[in-house]
Amino acid sequence: MKKIILLLLILSIFIVSCTKSAQQPLDPTEPANPPIAAESMPSSQEISEQSTPPSPKLEQQQPKQPPQLTWKLGEVAIAGTYADAEIVELGNDNYRMYYSIEPEVPGNKLEVFSATSTDGINWNKEEGIRKEFATFPDIVKLPDGRFRMYFQNAGVIKSATSHDGLIWIDDPGIRIDKIELGFKLEDVGAQGTIRLEDGTYIMAYRGTVNEPYRTAEKIPNKDTHIYFWATSKDGLAFEKKGLAIDSRNDVLLGAADGAEWVRWDHATGKIELRVYFWSYAGIYHVTYQDGTFSEPVFDFTNNQDKMAKFPPNPPADPTL
Repeated sequence: MKKIILLLLILSIFIVSCTKSAQQPLDPTEPANPPIAAESMPSSQEISEQSTPPSPKLEQQQPKQPPQLTWKLGEVAIAGTYADAEIVELGNDNYRMYYSIEPEVPGNKLEVFSATSTDGINWNKEEGIRKEFATFPDIVKLPDGRFRMYFQNAGVIKSATSHDGLIWIDDPGIRIDKIELGFKLEDVGAQGTIRLEDGTYIMAYRGTVNEPYRTAEKIPNKDTHIYFWATSKDGLAFEKKGLAIDSRNDVLLGAADGAEWVRWDHATGKIELRVYFWSYAGIYHVTYQDGTFSEPVFDFTNNQDKMAKFPPNPPADPTL
């Protein structure tokens, strides 16, 4: 598989103010992201009492530090108030990027736009709007050549299909709802989806708990973001599997967002499935194998102040 590394080019176009906790309105006249009544995150004891022990395949997650950073800051790819980029390989060295308007932009309709490139560096915006009232566009190419977009709408994950990647028709129903055993979630979203060679779809999706991570120091976010995962045979009906990335530790401090699946080709020929995501310190990844998500590995930050635990503008929303 030809690997194009685009992460840092895309990171530079986004503003971290988009925390991916937006809940999309169904009525275009209503403002985006209305506040939702908070419900307390269950404690470990409460979860145990509900007979919801951690997944036996979930490893204890304490991020490893690589010997050196291998990523370098790139240039702006798409300038403007955009976020949540997703890149699709079209073939013949052609690529399409989908990206969303930031929810904080006044008067927006949560639009998704697109641009094309032949090198993954220089991008040309395409005319028109790909979709409205959809955030976190996440695209999978189907076996028949069509495309499926997963997106967040009204706090849940839905999907749409397209023959050309430009005109999208909504699929009926909901792919992932807010019900998660042992948790009270405000919404789900910021998902990343991949289709394996055996036809299985795996989705990693973020659940928002409307309560800050509890620690001795003050946490910037009012919410805690935790990643769960689910599988599907047809890309429409998903079976929830439990925790994937648990951010409730002294490293991630309750923040995990922007999941992006990558088939990572090693020089040895080994192919590794990775999920990249971001937290306060910068970009991390975990590896997935046989139902197990590894410990997070720290990859990159643009923070020049080594003493700043919560830098004002860390890299976010990775896409590769």
